[in-house]
Amino acid sequence: MKTIRILLAGVSMAAIFLAGCKTMNKSQKGAVIGAAGGAAAGAVIGKAAGNTALGAIIGAAAGGVTGAVIGRKMDKQAEEIKKEIPDAEVVRVGEGIVIEFNSKILFGFDQANLTPEAKANLDKLVVILQKYPDTNIEVQGHTDSKGSTSYNQKLSEQRASTVSYYLSGKGIDASRLKIIGFGENLPKYTNDTEDGQAQNRRVEFLISANEKMKAEAAKEAEKNNGK
Repeated sequence: MKTIRILLAGVSMAAIFLAGCKTMNKSQKGAVIGAAGGAAAGAVIGKAAGNTALGAIIGAAAGGVTGAVIGRKMDKQAEEIKKEIPDAEVVRVGEGIVIEFNSKILFGFDQANLTPEAKANLDKLVVILQKYPDTNIEVQGHTDSKGSTSYNQKLSEQRASTVSYYLSGKGIDASRLKIIGFGENLPKYTNDTEDGQAQNRRVEFLISANEKMKAEAAKEAEKNNGK
């Protein structure tokens, strides 16, 4: 019964979140997310939306007024990233940020070594990440469907690791970084065309609040509510 309640709550939250996208700003979404059961709800919503990054960020959400405070901080950071790295796709989601680099920016075909252009873009990202130290960063590697499943899984992990090592080598605390490879399992684009395949060869960054930011946001929310 408890599992059913969690699932129903998650589905309800998914419906609210997806239906309300046009009328709610990102900070307001941050205030809503979290009420449906944390990680469990995040998994349900991510599946419903066809976006595991969305689910992961929702699962880490603080929710409520605290979430709204975090959302405003993330708004500012996302705008800086969009301005400084126009080659990246930057999306504000709930209390976090999803940044997508496709492989044409980061890697050569079938390679896990960073290109000079990739390093230049990551250097810009490092500067911003250092300005906002109270965040966690998950680096996700993805591939297209060419080649074997096992090969693509290994390649996605290598790409995520390469990016993570580069960031830590530039001064980003390794404790903030987490890597995961999805291989060919989570395409966002069609694998039936060359362009779609190229877009699926991507690395995504999931930026979310760490416990320190959540605690400080909770204090700020409590202080504001007391006025």
